[in-house]
Amino acid sequence: MTQTDPNNVEPKYGYPGQEELQVMGEQLLARVKELIHEGNVRRIIIKQEGRTIAEFPLTVGVGLAVLAPMLAAIGAVGALLAQCSIEVVRSDVPPPSNI
Repeated sequence: MTQTDPNNVEPKYGYPGQEELQVMGEQLLARVKELIHEGNVRRIIIKQEGRTIAEFPLTVGVGLAVLAPMLAAIGAVGALLAQCSIEVVRSDVPPPSNI
């Protein structure tokens, strides 16, 4: 099994406002925390080999008391999975970077 650099993750774009990131299990929780911190994420779907393992809807103004159990569940899922993908649905579409 090879390790991938968490800073060198290539997103795959599907529908506008949706992307899929490939991560290793131990990187899952850190990457989800980064996505939540960005603030424009509506839904996070964790998949392994095309099957949905967990799906977490996010809303604006979600407090720490609500996020703590979700982050604990994501940490447990990450400990069990070797490699998985995170499908991110955003509320606004990032502009294409053609520069």
